[in-house]
Amino acid sequence: MSQSLSDRLRNSLTCDADDTNKPDFRELDLGSRSPISPLRVGPTVSTSSSSSGSVSGRIGNTRKSDSGELSVDSSFTYSVGGVKSGHSRSESGTPIFSGGSSATSPAVNVLPTGNICPPGRVLKTGMMSNRSSKPDVLSLGTGNYGHGSIMRSAAKSSVAGGRVETHFPATSNSKRSSMDPEDLKKLGNEEYKKGHFLEALSFYDRAIALSPANAAYHCNRAAALMCLKRLTEAVKECDEAIKLDSGYVRAHHRLGSLLISLGQVENARRHLYFKEFQPDPNEAQKLQLVDKHLNKCTDSRRVRDWGNVLKEADAAISSGADACAQLFACKAEALLKLHQLDYADSVFSNLPKFEACGSSLSCSHVKFFGMQSEAYILFVRAQLDLALGRFENALTSIEKSGQIDPRNVEVAVLLQNIRSLCRSRARGNDLFKSERYTEACSAYDEGLKCDPSNPILYCNRAACWFKLGQFERSFDDCNQALLIHPSYTKALLRRAATCSKLERWAESVRDYEVLRRELPNDNDIAESLFHAQVALKKSRGEEVYNLKFGGEVELINNLEQFKAAVVSTGASVVFFKTTSDLQCKQISPFLDTLCTRYPSINFLKVDIEESPTIASVENVRIVPTIKIYKKGNRMKEMVCPSREVLESSVRHYCF
Repeated sequence: MSQSLSDRLRNSLTCDADDTNKPDFRELDLGSRSPISPLRVGPTVSTSSSSSGSVSGRIGNTRKSDSGELSVDSSFTYSVGGVKSGHSRSESGTPIFSGGSSATSPAVNVLPTGNICPPGRVLKTGMMSNRSSKPDVLSLGTGNYGHGSIMRSAAKSSVAGGRVETHFPATSNSKRSSMDPEDLKKLGNEEYKKGHFLEALSFYDRAIALSPANAAYHCNRAAALMCLKRLTEAVKECDEAIKLDSGYVRAHHRLGSLLISLGQVENARRHLYFKEFQPDPNEAQKLQLVDKHLNKCTDSRRVRDWGNVLKEADAAISSGADACAQLFACKAEALLKLHQLDYADSVFSNLPKFEACGSSLSCSHVKFFGMQSEAYILFVRAQLDLALGRFENALTSIEKSGQIDPRNVEVAVLLQNIRSLCRSRARGNDLFKSERYTEACSAYDEGLKCDPSNPILYCNRAACWFKLGQFERSFDDCNQALLIHPSYTKALLRRAATCSKLERWAESVRDYEVLRRELPNDNDIAESLFHAQVALKKSRGEEVYNLKFGGEVELINNLEQFKAAVVSTGASVVFFKTTSDLQCKQISPFLDTLCTRYPSINFLKVDIEESPTIASVENVRIVPTIKIYKKGNRMKEMVCPSREVLESSVRHYCF
């Protein structure tokens, strides 16, 4: 060899003058908790040439593997000053040295040698030749560099959204299977602590795929699922953890906490106090409160104290049983009995979802109010469907409830009543269509014996009385239906029509105005309201100018006519305009639309050029100006209003 070893080493240190692509060590932030030793910058000087003080490392040239990582060959070994030293060259050409150096060696940047290990573990020297040739890859660290565990894999890392993500090629299954599941669990725990529950779940899934018999992985997966509100899966994972390790206290406690949320007090107590291990004090207190309120709720329901049932159900939910579908169903049942039907339907429509039948906690083993849990939910649903006129759905629900809990007396009684009521209602409807109104009344009477609180049957019977000309009876049945279901539109419409027949114009106008608010685009209701208002004004001896529904805005020509119009009952909207003004021309058609849309209001227009006296008395100088009067008093004045502001003001004074 023409070149000495020392010369070759010196040349290798000085061959690259270009700093392009060299790593910037200032950007490496390892953090105080990094499992990797920090990089040192500067020379490492050895004061001894004996091998006892040397550091042995991985030696050789780097080569790029097919997967894109760098692998190391241990083919070259150099000795400098009696100390073994190895080096590998980076892709940029910059030499990287590991091991010791002699006292006469030039100052160089020295990187740590060999494998990167977690704290507390040191690789033994001289063992590198026995290692696998698979590349070492950092897995999913959370810092800029070096955080996380070492995995043998073809994984490639990328940074997205502030977190490092790993992408596995489709052909890397064999390499992926060699990852350490413990490292995956630790990474999952880190994501869990940050509140990244989906990411944590992904790591736990991978750990379970590699080691499915590890109870801790299933327990951790249950914790992530709980935070994601996927309670059915969380219960299954806790069950699996306990199946794998029946004495796993943490899994028992976690399952106990889950069962408190589900309102299953006895099952929760069995797991929280597993083998006399004491649970978390907060969980113990939560269990106690839920148990107390649930017992009070049961006692109140037994005596049909529905106000207290509602109160205790809410208290139990607030105390911790916030995922208990049966308690929400109980709340809906209480609201139904308290004649808050719409609210009850809303509560029931948003029941928490939990499919207990798929887990070891079978539905048949858990009871609420003496009824199988799923049977109770169907029991409440049947009552709601019945009250809302969904008779076929009610029958289906109660039949399913009876199949789940055939021995329950409440279910059996309701099933019989719903079947009888459905028959009576169907017969009454057929008789009504045949115009046999008296017989139809009798049929609805039979149905009401089965369910005395059914608003549908009261409203149907009211229709029969109306056809028979018995308006007082029709009025009474409408009132009864609305007492049970205050927002029952059909009953309200029928009562408004009945009041017109009874010439109770004020009550008729009141009901039609409510309907107008709820159904603003219903032209029939608007016309009925208009005629009721005209009749009401006439009954009070008031002069009515606009007798045509949907007519144009009334033109006012003199001051006397103006004063008479604005002092009438109800609100009056006066449009002050001129013929030539462009804005007046634009707003005039919209005022005609409002006149049709809000028939209870008097719409008037005054041309201030043709009626200057009115303009002077009302001090109108700018057009378009719109004023709203009520019983002669000016309530509001708007100058050049937008369409939205104008309609909002009209709507406000309409009712």
